[in-house]
Amino acid sequence: MLNGTETSIAMAARQKDSLGCLSNQLHKDLELHTGEFAFYRKCRRHDKTSEVVTPASDRGFLIGVSLTAGHRRQIFSGNRSASHDFEKDSVYIRNFTDDYRADLHGAFDFVLVELSRAFITNTCYERNGTVIDGFASPLGRKDPIFGHLAQVLALTLDSQNEASPLFVEQLGVTISTHLIDKYGTAPARSDKKNPRLSTLHETRAKDMLLAKAEGNVSLGEIADACNLSRSYFIRAFRETTRRTPHQWLLEQRVERARELLAHSDSSLSDIAIACGFSDQSHFTRTFSQLVGTPPGTWRRQTRA
Repeated sequence: MLNGTETSIAMAARQKDSLGCLSNQLHKDLELHTGEFAFYRKCRRHDKTSEVVTPASDRGFLIGVSLTAGHRRQIFSGNRSASHDFEKDSVYIRNFTDDYRADLHGAFDFVLVELSRAFITNTCYERNGTVIDGFASPLGRKDPIFGHLAQVLALTLDSQNEASPLFVEQLGVTISTHLIDKYGTAPARSDKKNPRLSTLHETRAKDMLLAKAEGNVSLGEIADACNLSRSYFIRAFRETTRRTPHQWLLEQRVERARELLAHSDSSLSDIAIACGFSDQSHFTRTFSQLVGTPPGTWRRQTRA
């Protein structure tokens, strides 16, 4: 039997990062969050095999580009699996709406970019009004453009304290634009109805999401309350509301913020916290995206 210290050590050894990798097996583990993007570099030099598991969520999409050759990945889907070999400049895309499980074989060095579904939707609308519902998965396919961008991103992550936030933001926009143009897929036409929430489940889910600002309820708990799997719930919620749970919740928080901006003298930082945003910067960025003007400007215009 393990004592308390041994248990803590064992848990630390099994600790996984936000992408499902075992943190203690990574020789390089870099992250940079800015604006609409999260950038990562994950590098492992040994030839061990490890497992990556992430449950379905509404985080959006992840694109990974291999900086080196020699990595093999076995990806599981239900009772089936497929192996993919990665060369330098090979690409893969993950949709966080799906459960993901894979065995990683051998050393690897990846740079990755995570972008939200809301950013993809807004970018498509602003550029040409098109709609995409996902990406054609180029598992293991080489993409020289992503390869060059990955090299720049790797150097940027290695010296991120010296990187210009504007440069990093534009690098994310460039990567996502190429992703949309080359791999974006239009919604499939089908006579089969997409999953939708019942009125009862929709009301229950929205009530629990609104309570999330005051607690730590997870999408898994909401799905369980509706007697649905997490991945089915996320798809059904999006089909019912035309929003992911996260998008819907942000819109409710912004609507609450508008009420406070119009009818109270609270500071922007106090309103940000009262409405469930992590800080004033997050509040200002989200409000500006959804409303079209920063909250301070909107307040002045409303009260003029």
